[in-house]
Parts: sequence; C-alpha cells; structure tokens
Amino acid sequence: MQISSSVSGDVSVILSSTTRTSRSHIFRHLSPASLNRRPSLFSFKLEVGSDTTKAKTLTVKASGDPSPDSSRLAPLELESPVGQLLAQILQTHPHLLPAAVDQQLENLTNDRETQREEATSSQDLSLYKRIAEVKEKERQMAVEEIIYCLVVQKFLDSGISLIQKVSAATDPAGRVDFWPNQEHKLKSVHSPEAFEMIESHLSLVLGDRVVGPVNDIVQISKLKLGKLYAASIMYGYFLKRVDERFQLEQSMNTLPEGFKEEQPGFQQAVPQSPFWDPDSLIRLMPDDGDGGQLDSLEEKSYRLRSYVTYLDAETLQRYATIRSKEAISLIEKQTQALFGRPDIRIAEDGSLDTSSDEVVSVTFSGLTMLVLEAVAFGSFLWDAESYAELKYHFTKG
Repeated sequence: MQISSSVSGDVSVILSSTTRTSRSHIFRHLSPASLNRRPSLFSFKLEVGSDTTKAKTLTVKASGDPSPDSSRLAPLELESPVGQLLAQILQTHPHLLPAAVDQQLENLTNDRETQREEATSSQDLSLYKRIAEVKEKERQMAVEEIIYCLVVQKFLDSGISLIQKVSAATDPAGRVDFWPNQEHKLKSVHSPEAFEMIESHLSLVLGDRVVGPVNDIVQISKLKLGKLYAASIMYGYFLKRVDERFQLEQSMNTLPEGFKEEQPGFQQAVPQSPFWDPDSLIRLMPDDGDGGQLDSLEEKSYRLRSYVTYLDAETLQRYATIRSKEAISLIEKQTQALFGRPDIRIAEDGSLDTSSDEVVSVTFSGLTMLVLEAVAFGSFLWDAESYAELKYHFTKG
C-alpha cells in the first residue's frame, strides 16, 4: 500500500525519561505540528520515494539503521501527522504510547467542540460546511491510525511480530511464508473457550491439518489470501465481542439455563461488506457435545460455542457487525498493505476477471500463522476501538 506524503527530511522528537505522572504533561505540549520545530534527542528519517509517477511511499525508520525494514513494526504505513507521531513513539518509547494516545484523543475532542461552537457564529454556511467536512475526514484518519497503533502495541506487548508485505519476488519458487512460527504466542492472546472456536475456524478454512504434513506447499492467489485474511479479522472481532459477554455472564453466574441445547435452524450471522466474499466467511460448526464429558454441570464448564449457538439471530448479527467505519477502513487497509490491491477486471460478459491475479506458494503452516494473526488482529481491533470510543465518541451505536 502506498501513502501520499509531503513530509521529508529529519524529524525530531523530545522523549526524555519521565515518570508516569509527568507523561500527560509532556504530550500536552508534544503535538504533530511540533515534530518539525523541536530539538532532538532521537532523530528519524522520513524516506520519500523518488518515483514521481506514483504516490510517494513514506517509511519511518531510525537514523543510521543499515536495514531499511529492520525497524518496521507493521505493514501499514501511517499517513496523518498524528499517526506518524504515534508511530515514532511506538518505535522508540512504546511505554509512552498510552499517554500520547490519550492526549491525541483529547485534542480531537476539543477540536470537534471548537468546530461546533464556530458553527453557531459562522455567516457563510456553505463555506463552513466544506471546511467542516475536510476537518471531519482529518479526524477520521487520525482516529483510524490511533486505533492501528493501539493494535500494533498489543502485538508488541504479546511478543508477536506482525507479518510484513507478502511478496514472492525474493524466492525463485514463489514461496512467501518466511515469517517465524508464533503459533503458541498467537494462541495465548485468547481465552481457552475462544481458541476452541478458532481451532474450528482453522479446520474449516484449511482442512484437517492432521492428514498431511504442515510443510506441504499449496498454490493460492493473493486475492484469495486477502479474502481469507480479512474474513478472519472479522471473525476475531466477532469472537472477542461475544467472548467478553460470555466471560462476564460466566463470572456473574448468570448464564442462561438450557443454553447448551441445540437451537434448530441456527445460522451464523454473516457481516455484510462488498470488500469480502461471504463464501469465505466462517460458519459455526455444530456442537458435537463430546458425549457430555467436557461439559460437566458440576464444574460449570460451559462451552463458548454452545453459548453462541444459544444467542438469537438479531444479537448475533449485531455482534458480527463492525461498529465503526474507521475499523472497516483499517481492515481494508491492513489487508491491502499485506497483499496489495487485487487485480480485477470486468470481462466482456460482465463477469469479474481475476486471471491476472498473482499466484503465490505457501505452506499449510504459513497459512495457519496468517489466519491466527488475522484473528488476533480482529480481537485487538475490538479492544482498541472500544478504548478509543471511551475517549472520543465516533461509533454509530
């Protein structure tokens, strides 16, 4: 994914050692606009591509770093001044990110309130409306990138390295999955009940991994990989929402009676979006019950899958719906940053022609890591969106 930017040269940020109580004071004076005028303790290069026929690509990396990708934390390159500021803090002083995020969300709230006050005194309503639309888009971009930085921080806190841009250019056989095996770490970010459903998700989209070696290589198009990744993000987002409710009811001993009974005619709610194919989304496997051995009434060992099955269709649809357009945009941008924009053409008969889409090679083990990362991304996306919403209201509901 390429990001347009007019920023160039050295960027300076003051990030001295601080106590927890003083961080908020520092970030009150550290804004995106201050990046170009404050003296430096840590210097960064904002490298801008020289190809004038394409949008310039901005990459943040530490000065003097011999490897251009060694400091990259995530595949998506941030565009807004707020996002670039937080990206720099995330790279050098990640423990200061929460204070910086809180301050930026407070700034957005104050900016929106100021704009509303100006609306009452504005004489030229048409001009004000155009200005308001531009500022709202800027705030939306800032919120998106704040959420993204919070998601990336959650991966860092869990010791997980995000997969970078998928490209077959470096391997003669076209294999792309040279990322490290982080299955154990990716499992640990979910509750045991949630991961049971994730295993069903993996079995459904990848088949039974026990049948053949995990290092068997399959050929798959980037378009299909992108669909799988985006759908798995949405599944992780949905699963985190419903698991939070399940864990709360379980802790309060308010789980409904008889919820383990199979609900006839149940179908999993499918999020609606033109970006992904409903056929690639995940539907719940029916609970086999395991002969009643795993769900002892004495131990209160309720299964999340049975709980989801118990919920009515309206509740499921609500939980499967992405709450904000910012989160939807991030899913699309993260997917495109990994796999690029799909090469789709309209054929003469009106059908979609994907024959020119790039085909890559990947092992079943690599596919598993890709899906597990996407599910974790969706889970973290729910947490980050919820946190930002507490400070700055932007969701529909």
